[in-house]
Amino acid sequence: MHSRTKITVRYAETDQMGIAHHSNYPIWYEAGRSDFIKLFGTSYSEMEKAGIMTPLLNLTCHFGLPALYDDELIIRTWCITMTAARIVFSYTVKRIEKDGTETELGYGTTEHGFVDSKTLKPCNVKKRLPELYEKINAGVKHLT
Repeated sequence: MHSRTKITVRYAETDQMGIAHHSNYPIWYEAGRSDFIKLFGTSYSEMEKAGIMTPLLNLTCHFGLPALYDDELIIRTWCITMTAARIVFSYTVKRIEKDGTETELGYGTTEHGFVDSKTLKPCNVKKRLPELYEKINAGVKHLT
């Protein structure tokens, strides 16, 4: 299972050459991650209300082709690993071409820990939100 988040590259996200700055990719990943979590009937704000936060542990970004001002992009997001203590997401960034085809521009991953929102200490999401854990883990896309 994966989410598809549509983004249009805004002028403010580009540099003098009209190319989307690399610092936007983690922001686009976050938008994709938020949409992915919603597929399971919850949101990050609901997780936080339940006392769980997901700080970033690692981030990778691989850039191939540039995203340009006014490009329509699709951020495809899926979970590749989930344990009781952490979750890893994978992303592809693709441009929607005029003919409807998609061209891959880049890809990346983010790894997040599950922590208690009050103590910021690691917590066991499998025990705290068992239904969400089971739903997401059932849809994990295993990469080989």
